[in-house]
Amino acid sequence: MSYEIYLSDDGKYIVTKHWGEITSELVIKRTLEAHAMGEKLGITRHLMDVTEARNIDSVTKTYKFAYKDIENVPQINLNARVAVLVSPDDHSHDFVETVTRNAGQNVTIFRDREAAIKHLLKGTQDT
Repeated sequence: MSYEIYLSDDGKYIVTKHWGEITSELVIKRTLEAHAMGEKLGITRHLMDVTEARNIDSVTKTYKFAYKDIENVPQINLNARVAVLVSPDDHSHDFVETVTRNAGQNVTIFRDREAAIKHLLKGTQDT
């Protein structure tokens, strides 16, 4: 699975773009990288673009990801605002949103890029 992590053009959020199949193990690795960049730049807003990536984890693995795995990685900022951009017809990520929000994380799925970015920028000077 390939990916790239970069700063948005306006410098207000970090984008992590994924291609191919995605699992919680890969998300943790990529999130560590993105959050390290965010820590360095003072940014806590993240756009995870999975419009070309399908979640292949089981319900059990997704639940474990939200309630155990992610909390055992102190380098990940659990207070970060995360917008997950998915393809309009892809529902493989829906349960991820449910369990991560129930676990207290600020993760929201969007099927529209503009809405995701507006959500990320909410509370900044641009809104």
